[in-house]
Amino acid sequence: MAEIIVTNRKTAILGMGATGLSVAAFFDAQDIAFDLADSRNEPPNLAAVSKQYSKAEVITGAFDAEFLCRYNRLIVSPGISLNEPALVVAKEKGVELLGDLELFLEQVEAPVILISGSNGKSTVTELVAQMAKDSGLITAVGGNLGTPMLELLDQRNELYVIEVSSFQLELLNDSRGAIAGLLNISPDHLDRYNNLQDYHTAKHRIFRGASKVVVNREDVLTRPLISTQIPMISFGLNQSDLGNFGVLQGLEQGYLSYGIERLMRIDQIALKGSHNIANALAALSLGYCVDLPMQSMLDTLKVFKGLPHRCQTVRTIDSVVYINDSKATNVGATVAALKGFGAKDHKNIILIAGGQAKGQDFSALQKVAKKVVKRVILIGEDAGQLRSALNDCVEIEIVDSMQSALFSCHQAAESGDTVLLSPACASFDMFDGFEHRGHCFIEAVDAMASAQGSVQ
Repeated sequence: MAEIIVTNRKTAILGMGATGLSVAAFFDAQDIAFDLADSRNEPPNLAAVSKQYSKAEVITGAFDAEFLCRYNRLIVSPGISLNEPALVVAKEKGVELLGDLELFLEQVEAPVILISGSNGKSTVTELVAQMAKDSGLITAVGGNLGTPMLELLDQRNELYVIEVSSFQLELLNDSRGAIAGLLNISPDHLDRYNNLQDYHTAKHRIFRGASKVVVNREDVLTRPLISTQIPMISFGLNQSDLGNFGVLQGLEQGYLSYGIERLMRIDQIALKGSHNIANALAALSLGYCVDLPMQSMLDTLKVFKGLPHRCQTVRTIDSVVYINDSKATNVGATVAALKGFGAKDHKNIILIAGGQAKGQDFSALQKVAKKVVKRVILIGEDAGQLRSALNDCVEIEIVDSMQSALFSCHQAAESGDTVLLSPACASFDMFDGFEHRGHCFIEAVDAMASAQGSVQ
């Protein structure tokens, strides 16, 4: 390749998805010149975007290093790997790479809670936001969860609760005093990261510049190497030390606690499953960091029922509960769901899993599947990998559609069982995304219920 000269012209936004367009709108409102680039030949809404930002050069197709080096900074959307060859060259030539998270934190004036983790982060983000709203704070919630964070900026907001992915954290240099919560770390996105260590490193950037830290004391991978002067609160499903959140007298008939203080009975929490008890404790820890009233937070826990596609109870048919956990796109999430809904003394779960493996090792499913899963129905392009990993520890069937999977589940289920869609895989082989996969599951369950005429 010929020598590339950096001319430092202006800013380019890479990616024309929701994040990239939120950056474009932010720059346009600030009268900051920019160009737009997308590696797709025909990104959605190309004509509308070109018309709306007529002063910007709009470039499509594979990223070109010489083109990128025309700029002094690139705003990189989280879906674009920093290992993209053109980006690697641009960085080597001194071009600054930024993400929307850094831009947001530079502008925000109210306190910010940043939440990340392999599993549960969307539930905890929405739960903390609801706790804040119920306590009377004007609260904005978004980020990786939904609304791009730059679109949330408003001087009236009193608190921001932001979900951040590892992709967004890759470009974070300073959280500028945010409260940082890391819920858990298990292997994920290994199609983008070389190994678990690289993924762990990306997640831990959340702690850079944090004013307070919340970690999971049962997951050593969440504990950061930071100054002891930075306040740290831990949560876990065991008894806690003073100043931390945990459980007293066990998960079955015990209590959420702060140190040795009982807060509320576990059976009063609207969210079900042991993994959701951990989510509740994480939310309490984060809310405590911004001085939310304890009683108000506990009242929220009594009514907050969670998010769609995240351990969502669809309905009960002939005393069999159908659970939609389509958001479980990695092994850790599925393990958490199986532990959360599995019976202690017998196998009660019929699991629907499969899709795109994302380079994961599925062997971690074996141990819990042996205890609580009576049958596995597999779908998707990497169903064979899952079958090999489970290694005959449970009865397995591979089918070609969600409807066929539900039919097989219905045939195998007995009174008291749980049919759990928790795929441990990405969904884009058969569906438009995890939401679409979850909706297809719900539609199939509803159709079966109508045919049976026996819904509870």
